[in-house]
Amino acid sequence: MHNVLQSMERHLLGQGPNLRLLVTALLAGGHVLLEGVPGLGKTRMARTLAGLAGGDFRRIQFTPDLMPSDITGSVIFQMRDNEFQTVKGPVFTNVLLADEINRSGPKTQAALLEAMEERQVTIQGATYPLPDPFFVIATQNPVEYEGTYPLPEAQLDRFMFKLVLDYPDESSERNILRQHRSYMEQREETIEPLLTPDMLREQQRRLADVVVEDSILAYITAIVRRTRESRKVQLGASPRAGIAVLMASKAWALLDGRTFVTPDDVKLVARPALRHRILLSAQTELEGGTSDVIIQEALASAQVPR
Repeated sequence: MHNVLQSMERHLLGQGPNLRLLVTALLAGGHVLLEGVPGLGKTRMARTLAGLAGGDFRRIQFTPDLMPSDITGSVIFQMRDNEFQTVKGPVFTNVLLADEINRSGPKTQAALLEAMEERQVTIQGATYPLPDPFFVIATQNPVEYEGTYPLPEAQLDRFMFKLVLDYPDESSERNILRQHRSYMEQREETIEPLLTPDMLREQQRRLADVVVEDSILAYITAIVRRTRESRKVQLGASPRAGIAVLMASKAWALLDGRTFVTPDDVKLVARPALRHRILLSAQTELEGGTSDVIIQEALASAQVPR
């Protein structure tokens, strides 16, 4: 997995920490929500990871008129064969890019719930398993709200990470301009896979060998519970959030070549794993508070294992 990360850093400049978190989520078997203004390379990030990881890649552009069946598939009647046939939708892939996911209504957004949580899809009462591995990367624009539908808490809770993309620094932006090529050159570019689905599954199985001491488990529990105890929040992180922190910490350690989790691993993944699972109180929002501040306070108050 380390070679995948290095290759992504060569293709995508200025997003180093987010790239590592993206690979961490893939290794941990979670899904990722990318939030950033247009032009930061969110789609390119997903395409590059899919190309390096091997397997199939599909992209769905979410629009207000998108229907759930456009994602999962449907049953149609074939007059030629005089029988019904199941046509599987684009969700049947290894890496799925849900572009501008908040452009579609709640009913369409909910079509991904079963797929993301249970790795299966129900079409006209019949259940079909999704390919393994199955990884969803969703994107949304944080500054344009006209014609959008905010993701409900149940949908957000299915994402392991919410990564906030910012503008690259001046040096990285200059290198982006230096390395830019024409559209035709980009189309001719081929990304050689560094993994296969079987290799990725084997890497994911190695997570079971990563040791997590009881003191680390207590540390994760304390952080999660402190987000619920804060008076600044209306809804704190759920037990599923704690599981996300645990699995992400193990994946982060494995990327470092270690078979044990440290408190620093927990600190590094806590913010992206928890920020979208915390619902601030109205007063906190009026005062300009953010979920990242709540998480920082929880990290500061939880006793770090020695």
